[in-house]
Amino acid sequence: METLMPPVLFLSCFGAYLIALAIFGSWFARRQQSGDEFLLGGRSLPLFLTLGTTVATMVGTGSTMGSVGKAYSAGWTASLFGVGSCIGVLLTAWLFAPARRHRFMTMAEELSCYVGGSATVSRIVAVFTYLACVGWLGAHILGGGFYLSYATQIDEGLAMTLIAIGFAIYSTLGGYRAVVWADTIQAVVLFSGFIITAWFAFQSIDGMAGLSKTHETLQSESANALLAGLSLVVAITVSILATPSFRQRIYSGDSVKSVRAAFVGSGIMVLLFCPLPSIIGMAAFAENPDLENADTAFPFMATQMLPLALGIITLIAGLSASMSSASSDAIAGVTTLVRDLYEMVMKRVPSADRVVLVSRVAMASTTILALGLALSAEDIMSYIKDMISLFITGMCVCGLLGKLWPRYNAPGAVASLVAAFATALLFRFMPAWNDLWGGAVIPALLTGAVAGVAVSLMTKPEGKTLQQAAEELEARRSAMS
Repeated sequence: METLMPPVLFLSCFGAYLIALAIFGSWFARRQQSGDEFLLGGRSLPLFLTLGTTVATMVGTGSTMGSVGKAYSAGWTASLFGVGSCIGVLLTAWLFAPARRHRFMTMAEELSCYVGGSATVSRIVAVFTYLACVGWLGAHILGGGFYLSYATQIDEGLAMTLIAIGFAIYSTLGGYRAVVWADTIQAVVLFSGFIITAWFAFQSIDGMAGLSKTHETLQSESANALLAGLSLVVAITVSILATPSFRQRIYSGDSVKSVRAAFVGSGIMVLLFCPLPSIIGMAAFAENPDLENADTAFPFMATQMLPLALGIITLIAGLSASMSSASSDAIAGVTTLVRDLYEMVMKRVPSADRVVLVSRVAMASTTILALGLALSAEDIMSYIKDMISLFITGMCVCGLLGKLWPRYNAPGAVASLVAAFATALLFRFMPAWNDLWGGAVIPALLTGAVAGVAVSLMTKPEGKTLQQAAEELEARRSAMS
């Protein structure tokens, strides 16, 4: 569709935005001192930075483009994305913020310590964690590429490549502290852009009366909406409970109290934000019910319905959502690659004077891998739900049972990881099951939990407490470095 925004003008504005972020990352690069600083910000992030980066990550590609696209096809159901996000981040604050006391660096370290420090569990979780980070990163590149391609009419592959290069530059140069500062700034841009767009959308659809009418039209065309909505809430809740980038916020915060306060604040802000994408999506449907791809509903509104200057600001806000989430998942994936997978292959951790260099190489390779996945995908929401069910549901079960049930052990954790993954994989070959359940997330959670409980009861309990396993991990890490 022909847009009302001159492509060259928007590309110029977006290019200037990327240059500013690159300068920002370069400034932080001058202050970099150690691998711990590069990967975790020195474990000293204050509340406002943890809040800013958490909100920016939560209100990312799924909550913006994916949620607007969902509203375009299913009305207010898209708001469930925000409900699931709020539930997930509040549960994470309650259950897992105390992990900050144990100086974990990755989810592989944390989840293995819940079951006696098992090396097998650590290795499986490390692989799943890295694949999950690459999967999330691919989703953000995919969403940002759709935005940029629609607004500028350039090839989608080129658009995705520009998005990948954009966030990779400042993340690679400045490390985690640059990422969280950029996230916090981009969160302000993001909220401003969405509030502006939602206001114009609300006016264009004749207020609540128009929204109600559009929602009824969309609901009359959807089947099995209740179970599909429940599946969406569960999928998003699970994604936050077990997505590595949210654990990164816990490990990098300056205290358990600070992390909890930031997570609770993030949950409240996302809950307030969640109606905005639904309003935009339904207004886009009312304006044009024949978009070829529902995921273009947000850039359609920004380019067709807003004044030029506001449209540019709004589109950059949407791209900020994708890039802020992408940089967070990228740095979490790099931490796993440098800390867990490097040790798995090399039998040691990188020396202190090489950690930053190895991390930058890992950032480039991780981004390239995620870009390859994004180029092969078509639908953002389906991509996200598939990736969650395959790699994250098993880790979610491990975390919950490991935290809440003392009898859980390493064989049970392995059973949970394998059963959840196998169930999600089976659903990919059973379209009827997938349609019935609204995705594989709920069945994968159930099979992972049942398998973990059953195997734990049939095998010996662990002989080490969480504290003992964490102390052994710290001693081993210090000796290896």
